[in-house]
Amino acid sequence: MAHDHQHDIDAMGDRRLGWAIAINMLLTVAQVIGGIVSGSLSLIADALHNFSDAASLLIAWIARRIGRQPPDHFKTFGYKRAEVIAALINLVTLVLVGLYLVYEALWRMVEPQVIEGWIVVIVASVALVIDIATALLTYSMSRHSINIRAAFLHNVSDALASVGVIIAGSLILLYDWYWTDTALTLLIAGYVLYQAATLLPKTIHILMQGAPEDISIEEVIDAMEHVEDVLNIHHLHLWQLDEHKNALEAHVVIKDFADTEKIKMALKGELEKRFGITHSTLEFETGQCSDTARLG
Repeated sequence: MAHDHQHDIDAMGDRRLGWAIAINMLLTVAQVIGGIVSGSLSLIADALHNFSDAASLLIAWIARRIGRQPPDHFKTFGYKRAEVIAALINLVTLVLVGLYLVYEALWRMVEPQVIEGWIVVIVASVALVIDIATALLTYSMSRHSINIRAAFLHNVSDALASVGVIIAGSLILLYDWYWTDTALTLLIAGYVLYQAATLLPKTIHILMQGAPEDISIEEVIDAMEHVEDVLNIHHLHLWQLDEHKNALEAHVVIKDFADTEKIKMALKGELEKRFGITHSTLEFETGQCSDTARLG
């Protein structure tokens, strides 16, 4: 029954992503046409960003489906890290889009163009509505998945970009301030790069098998060494399988091999209760090894 419930949740999430991909692709086409007709660089910039939104949602959708595959002989830990890889791809794409927008904005300063303000405002307003709808479709899933969160950040930053484009178009209509289009493009680019920078370190940390940021290795070792009949913990490795599952392996020095099973159950219980570590591999030794490296 629990499996069926999870399947229903996954299917609903896939449908949400499917709708979000479809409306963002349609919006991208409309924004490109509007940008070309109006001559607005910020509208084309918003379209490029929106295209990256659609692509990011598609990558996230594919990664979700791959990530649900069970472990096999080739991927014994399973395929869940596919979602972390998808997040990395989406974040790198954000960086490339941001840098390209900076380049285009600086070039526009050299060769300014006339911009049709009304087209900019109308198309950007439609874009804002769709960006908000897409963000609402993905928000609940983004709280529990770095993969969806990366795609969600695309949409949030795009919604803010649409607001900026509307402001630029309005200022062009009211005051003929054509420079605001270039200025808003630079602001959009800056925000895009900022969003990428917030999640990239965490994503790379997981792929580099880094230790969970919310768990202190020293506290883990201390808790394990306080288990009865444990003399020493060394050669400990702690890493993230994905953003929700942590794994640990360690050498455990005990007084007597006869107590191995009892100590193992106590250690595993302590690791799960205090640190949420459900996957642990423990190698038991006898004798005091206090001079042995605790890590590595």
